[in-house]
Amino acid sequence: MLELTMAAVSAAEAGATAGMLMADAPSEPGAVLRVGRDASLCRLSTPDDWLFVSRVHLEFQCAQDGSWQLTWLRGSLPEPSSEVRLAVGEYAQPVAYGGTVGLPRGGSGEVVIQDRAAPRSVNVGFYHEV
Repeated sequence: MLELTMAAVSAAEAGATAGMLMADAPSEPGAVLRVGRDASLCRLSTPDDWLFVSRVHLEFQCAQDGSWQLTWLRGSLPEPSSEVRLAVGEYAQPVAYGGTVGLPRGGSGEVVIQDRAAPRSVNVGFYHEV
């Protein structure tokens, strides 16, 4: 099972955890969890006016072997308004626009969508239970 928690944080709310959203999905091939502004397509949705997040921004998908991968889906713009990074323990790496990275099996971490124009972010914590 993959468990996600999401918090939308602006500079005024830094450190706050109120309003945290949660979603999970079984580790079955083809299972998908999405994060974005469109609540009809995404299990975790951000504020509608946070335009640095695409309608469907991130997709967590379970592979045939039960592992999970993260894809930063390309939006309608050639250049994104945000940056995405994956942090696992002390290690952090940027995720390429349109790129896919594997999540650690049985591990946990955080995916951060950072607005390039304002001090706000969407923080998505993940935990892969095996």
